[in-house]
Amino acid sequence: MISTKARYALRVMIDLALHEGQGYIPLKDIALRQSISEKYLESILKKLVAADMLKGLRGRGGGYTLVRPPKEYKIGEIIELTEGSFAPVACLMPGAEECPRSESCITLPLWKKFNAMTHDFFYQISLEDLIAGDF
Repeated sequence: MISTKARYALRVMIDLALHEGQGYIPLKDIALRQSISEKYLESILKKLVAADMLKGLRGRGGGYTLVRPPKEYKIGEIIELTEGSFAPVACLMPGAEECPRSESCITLPLWKKFNAMTHDFFYQISLEDLIAGDF
């Protein structure tokens, strides 16, 4: 299940993509349009700024803006930033030790295929595609 934080992060990125070229968008404007509390939104924005997905500017005339064009943001990277890996089982997590049962695990191919399908689905869609409905 995709968490509220991931869904809100995606909504924020879409909001900023829709307002691209309008300079820095104030936190309060995004919060109002998206019906997200400013405090909760601030924690999401901090994470997006730390990951170099957004630029933030403090003070008068400040706010947030995308770092790259909307077509360069993949939905998967936004979701994984807030959720972590799409891996459905621990043995497929990045950096996981090889499972001692991997050679005999009948279900491993199922989990690998599901993992690849989920990853590929979300990484083939950009913010621009989502906004245009082209996916």
